[in-house]
Amino acid sequence: MNPNLKQLQPYPFEKLTALKAAAKINCDLPHIALSIGEPKHESPKFVLDTMAQNLGKLANYPTTKGLPELRQTISDWAKQRFSLSSLDIETQVLPVNGTREAIFSFTQAMVEGKDNALVVCPNPFYQIYEGATYLAGAEPHYLPCLEENSFLPDFDKVSEEIWQRTQILFICSPGNPTGAVHDQDTLKKLIRLADQHDFIIASDECYSEIYVESAKPPVGLLEVCAEMGRHDYQRCVVFHSLSKRSNLPGLRSGFIAGDATLLKPYFQYRTYHGCAMSIPNQLASISAWQDEKHVEENRCLYTEKFSAVLDILQPVMDVQQSDASFYLWAKTPINEEEFAQRLFAEHQVTVLPGSYLSRTVDGINPGQNRIRMALVAETHECVEAAKRIRNLIESL
Repeated sequence: MNPNLKQLQPYPFEKLTALKAAAKINCDLPHIALSIGEPKHESPKFVLDTMAQNLGKLANYPTTKGLPELRQTISDWAKQRFSLSSLDIETQVLPVNGTREAIFSFTQAMVEGKDNALVVCPNPFYQIYEGATYLAGAEPHYLPCLEENSFLPDFDKVSEEIWQRTQILFICSPGNPTGAVHDQDTLKKLIRLADQHDFIIASDECYSEIYVESAKPPVGLLEVCAEMGRHDYQRCVVFHSLSKRSNLPGLRSGFIAGDATLLKPYFQYRTYHGCAMSIPNQLASISAWQDEKHVEENRCLYTEKFSAVLDILQPVMDVQQSDASFYLWAKTPINEEEFAQRLFAEHQVTVLPGSYLSRTVDGINPGQNRIRMALVAETHECVEAAKRIRNLIESL
């Protein structure tokens, strides 16, 4: 058995299930889940129709590289969205079965088996960064995302020794769970550091299409590369998904794009990995990437929910509008686990304790006394959940 399996921690939702199981429920209200980042908005009907019309193609083996039409559609979308002059469909784009699968497999393919190898990631973080690192035989190094630095890592505090050991730097922008967005200057700084210390920047951008200011979409890593004249995107890759953008989490469809010298060996890895996307899924994905109207409607729904929920909670709770994503990263007046357990037991609302998404380093856990609220339910449910959260706070 792979000894690195012993280093894996329970997933946050396993911990949450145990916390809820220990609660003594004393109310009969209908349950509202704000804990998991699973979009509940309606999936686009035209995408589902495309899939249904092509189910017969399940009789055909898909290729690892995916249909040229899908890769072209992805390239066209990314060039339009991020002002790229080029994104070669043969060498710089690969369809993947969702962000999680791609992040995990990319890490396995890229990490060299060195005793002191590091994969650097934000803290709090999407737990697949950590699990993929351990199973690749490397060690995670966590960068705290604290309020005093706008919930972003302070890269200036990273030592030369850490950068020298770094093989992959994971960034998540917009961030999960904080919703914080990296600016262009920070990304330029990281690209220069990657050049200096020869590491890969892997940017998880699966929330990039959910933002509040319509005229200010989050900047992307490849976009900054292009601004710097780096059209080969050297040392840089990005991950995108239809799960959040198009309310299609069950489609398991996304892409990785960037440096061709990294995607070539990664493609070879994938031919052994057995992860080709079915043809009906690919054709449905083409439909989704080609349409922006449903994405704009999606953003409007989240903006409406943010406004309604914050109006209810801000008078009693330290919670701010995030830059992007559909999360609120709120302070709790008591320990975050106790708060989440009481909220479930007394008001039947489920939120995720922030410490379940973080690690304690040097005595500091960035998720302590914080909860993540995913505003994925219908607006009326989010409003009702906010009222119940306020009731709990006012009763403390």
